[in-house]
Amino acid sequence: MNKQILRLAIPNIISNITVPLLGMVDLAIMGHLESEIYIGAIALGGMIFNFIYAFFSFLRMGTSGFTAQAYGEKNNIEIILMFGRSMLFALVGGLLIIMLQYPIDMLSFYLLDGSTEVESLAREYFYIRIYAAPASLGIMAISGWFIGMQNSRYPMYVAIFINIINIGASLVFVYELGMKSDGVAWGTLIAQYAGLILSFSLFQKKYKSLFSFWVRIEFFNAARLRKFFKVNTDIIIRTLCLIFTFAFFTAQSAKIDDTILAVNTVLLQYLFVFSYLTDGFAYAAEALVGQYTGSKNLTNLKKAIKLLFMWGVIISIPFTITYFVGGDLLLYLLTDNKDVIQAASPYLFWIGIVPVITFAAFIWDGVYIGATASVAMRNTLLISTFAIFIPAYYLLNGPLGNHGLWLAMILFMLSRGILLTIFAPKSIFTFSS
Repeated sequence: MNKQILRLAIPNIISNITVPLLGMVDLAIMGHLESEIYIGAIALGGMIFNFIYAFFSFLRMGTSGFTAQAYGEKNNIEIILMFGRSMLFALVGGLLIIMLQYPIDMLSFYLLDGSTEVESLAREYFYIRIYAAPASLGIMAISGWFIGMQNSRYPMYVAIFINIINIGASLVFVYELGMKSDGVAWGTLIAQYAGLILSFSLFQKKYKSLFSFWVRIEFFNAARLRKFFKVNTDIIIRTLCLIFTFAFFTAQSAKIDDTILAVNTVLLQYLFVFSYLTDGFAYAAEALVGQYTGSKNLTNLKKAIKLLFMWGVIISIPFTITYFVGGDLLLYLLTDNKDVIQAASPYLFWIGIVPVITFAAFIWDGVYIGATASVAMRNTLLISTFAIFIPAYYLLNGPLGNHGLWLAMILFMLSRGILLTIFAPKSIFTFSS
């Protein structure tokens, strides 16, 4: 089973790594223009889309869990109907985003603070990239479906292809056609639709025979749709809690001073890098747990979870050692600002313990998604956010300052892992083999 886990995890890790790399390339392209305002423009514009697509992440997670369970049941009818439902919701969601672009614009730029020039360029970026929404959501949905089908190679191919097209198109628009941040937006727009076309081509190549199992009358099966909506609503609440926590963390960092805001922003990258790697195993958990839940194979379910947590330990220990031993050196890879590097040193301890504290929450997330045990996931985030993180911050911020903010974040992550472990017997292992 370890080979099966790695076969699913490694392509997902590669796919995840492409996400921050693309952001770095976009920043590098803008960073070599004559003014820093172009960096600010894609930073603000990109942040808006990060929040939008984080909200719609239920399309990938919900789809992978339900598809994996249908795969485990060998229920070809539900497999193809799940594909149809998720793509329909992606199309409707994408068109809704386009229709609401003006209210999204007004709300986003009311909340975000930038200079007049930066906001003007960011709006230009926003109003181009917004038309990629149907493609972006479609890719999320079909990638979740591929993962549910135990196929993590196709999402990897799509992610790599999108990044190549995006980088190439952005370079042409900016350096050959003389465009600025709008050129990066056009590059993203083209790449997203190219990625969607490739996704459909891969689906057509391997899975088109599944359409023979299409039963139109079952497409709008009331019981199935209710469960789909219920699970995805819980996932949305969970995701909003995560967004709120990190937004609150950033806002409180900014209240201390600009240096601490920069310090905490840089140090959070350590957490994100580790999460990108661990999420590869979380995606493997979605596929395997969903399959064994669907086939009601309790023995293999328990074995898969045990091995997944073993891999979580295996990857967290070297990261912990690296962060403790080489944390200072890693700072130089992220910034050359001496004030930020000096100010960050006292807080490296918190980053050092992040891997061993957080891996359980990341792995359990994949397990719960595969089992579509969304109620426990939702309740865990509500408790960890509003009963642990927020009270801890207000209790610790006064005496500990920024250390209190980091301790509150660590307690948030730790409580997620502990609560998901406590809820597992009644949420995951609820059937007999």
